[in-house]
Amino acid sequence: MKHLLTLLLTLVVISSSAQNSKDKVQIRKIFDEALERGDSYEMLRYLTKNIGGRLSGSPQAAAAVEWSRQQMMTYGFDTVYLQPVMVPHWVRGKKEIGRIVNSKKLGAVNVNVVALGNSVGSGPAGVLGNIIEVQDFQELAKLGKAKIQGKIIFFNRPMDPKLMDTFAAYSGASNQRGSGPSEAAKYGAIGVVVRSLSSFTDDVPHTGGTRYGLNIPKIPAVAISTEGADLLSSLLKDDADLRFYFETHCEMLPDVLSYNVVGEIKGSEFPDEIIAVGGHLDSWDLSEGAHDDGAGCVQSIEVLRIMKAMDYQPKRTIRAVMFMNEENGLMGGRKYAELAVENNENHIAAMESDRGGFLPVGFGISGTTTQQDKLLSWKPLFEPYNIYQFKRGGGGADISPLRTQDVPTIGYLPDSQRYFKYHHTGIDNFEVVNQRELELGAAAMASVIYLIDQYGL
Repeated sequence: MKHLLTLLLTLVVISSSAQNSKDKVQIRKIFDEALERGDSYEMLRYLTKNIGGRLSGSPQAAAAVEWSRQQMMTYGFDTVYLQPVMVPHWVRGKKEIGRIVNSKKLGAVNVNVVALGNSVGSGPAGVLGNIIEVQDFQELAKLGKAKIQGKIIFFNRPMDPKLMDTFAAYSGASNQRGSGPSEAAKYGAIGVVVRSLSSFTDDVPHTGGTRYGLNIPKIPAVAISTEGADLLSSLLKDDADLRFYFETHCEMLPDVLSYNVVGEIKGSEFPDEIIAVGGHLDSWDLSEGAHDDGAGCVQSIEVLRIMKAMDYQPKRTIRAVMFMNEENGLMGGRKYAELAVENNENHIAAMESDRGGFLPVGFGISGTTTQQDKLLSWKPLFEPYNIYQFKRGGGGADISPLRTQDVPTIGYLPDSQRYFKYHHTGIDNFEVVNQRELELGAAAMASVIYLIDQYGL
């Protein structure tokens, strides 16, 4: 009996070693394909240079839908189709002006501002008033209506530079942009200026969505560059009567029909088990939307292209999803999850790339402890590629609605230190994406998808 147990344990060790060796070889082939014959960079070039910024509801967003559909058909994916979804149609308008108008030190000073997404415009009259600087909503409440009525509120809480996780720093500061205009309007403010959510001090303003509360007046809102915010704050310290002017011409138009774009390779053994990988096709209108999220889209398509190029036949169905309207509504992600229920689909995992096309460092997963342990157990396979960060907790905005269906969600994690220089700005263009980093990310994503396909979660 003792000899039999020893033999069985030996066979298990040998089997595990052989499996590990097979996976190492397959992952090496995936990286070789991405780095030697990868197509993600050229896909990104076309998406950014030929189509450009792709705010939902725009002609560019419609062009991006058709491009991604044709691109996946060209690669010969088994099925490519569109999911109709109604999306918001917000337009920025041509003119955006920000000006300190009566500084005792400097006189009139122009500063760089951009309208917050989904905000109402000021119209040609603009917004002019005394300005009050606050750090958070608690400070706003302490001031109260008597001090805020008829004034402009300046939210100036920076992202915490001490945090190594820049997304945690972003999360810690983002509520002033998302909810600040409505919070200020409760106390009678006539407009809002928000410090750009950036890890860097420069003169580039960052847009991003705001959300108006129900039954609260909608007031115009802009983001100011971090340099502009520092200047405004320093002048306010010596001049409490400082006045500010800004002008925007944005407006919300009726919702329009758009689409998620889905391409898939059918599974050979378990075709009803779906592994989704995606990014969001829409972007803000200020730039080409290269890191946010053109990179995630082309990496997701590249995952399936790599598998086709390697003649890899997955056990489970692998699906690339180009979500529409992440930036100012999340309608595509919600519609995808809704249709998954309607069609009785069984997603065993969903991965999203929406943190830029930078150097891969790892993956994070939300799910059961067993599912998390499975992903974390694969970490040694990625150490030869300097990918070490496998952690509990992760996902993405577009795949988050799938969590209500108990689908484990995985977030692709590139190095985040440079991301908030470009995020939601006018400089997020093709030239700031490094080809090798983009391709390494696509290979890392394809490798995790391969492992999920082989062993499940």
